[in-house]
Amino acid sequence: MRCIIIDDEPLAQEVLKTLIELNQNLSLVATCGNALEAYQALQQEANIDLLFLDIQMPQLTGIDFLKSLKKPPLAIFTTAYPQYAAESYDLNAVDYLLKPISLDRFNAAVLKAKAQYDAVNATSLEKVTAYNTSAPAEDFIFVKADKKLVKINFDDILFVEGLKDYVIIRTTQGRVITLQTMKSLEEKLPQDRFKRIHRSYIVAILKIDAIDGSTVELAKQILPIGKNYRDDILEVISKNKI
Repeated sequence: MRCIIIDDEPLAQEVLKTLIELNQNLSLVATCGNALEAYQALQQEANIDLLFLDIQMPQLTGIDFLKSLKKPPLAIFTTAYPQYAAESYDLNAVDYLLKPISLDRFNAAVLKAKAQYDAVNATSLEKVTAYNTSAPAEDFIFVKADKKLVKINFDDILFVEGLKDYVIIRTTQGRVITLQTMKSLEEKLPQDRFKRIHRSYIVAILKIDAIDGSTVELAKQILPIGKNYRDDILEVISKNKI
């Protein structure tokens, strides 16, 4: 995590620098002696993840400084004054460290910050992945495979086969294996073009060559129709969708 020290005491700055150097989760970007310097550092440096913030400083207190930020980074207060603890937590501070700060107490606070940092970034990644793996148009979908996002055109999909935590997407060009559930993939496919016929199979309706009471013939493959899905596939036939 990229961090900034904001403290008007040179000795306190040196102590925090040493503690930061000893922690592999941290990278010190700037050291500021007051809120004005901190504003400048935040403007100049991109992606600041964590502030080590003193409270009693000239011109503007650490609490008022944090309140003034529209999108504040994570913050750990470092102070000699215990009476501001409650107010600091109202600002969603990660922790409140009383000087002198021990290495163990410092590392514990950083672990809290790292947990929050990881949680926020995991959520952001999920949102990006959800956007990229959804069907932004009616013609294709992106799935994660081989450590990248692979584009698959709906017209190319023959059928999908479930295999424990993976699904195999069989296409006219070959196959793509992706780590997700059948249910999650089924939700991303257009319901008017794809049909679940078995716990382990989803088929492209227009690619079906023949159906009997218990199997589907498709691309020279014979796939079973599950008992719980038979009525649904027969309903598709009755509505002349294939």
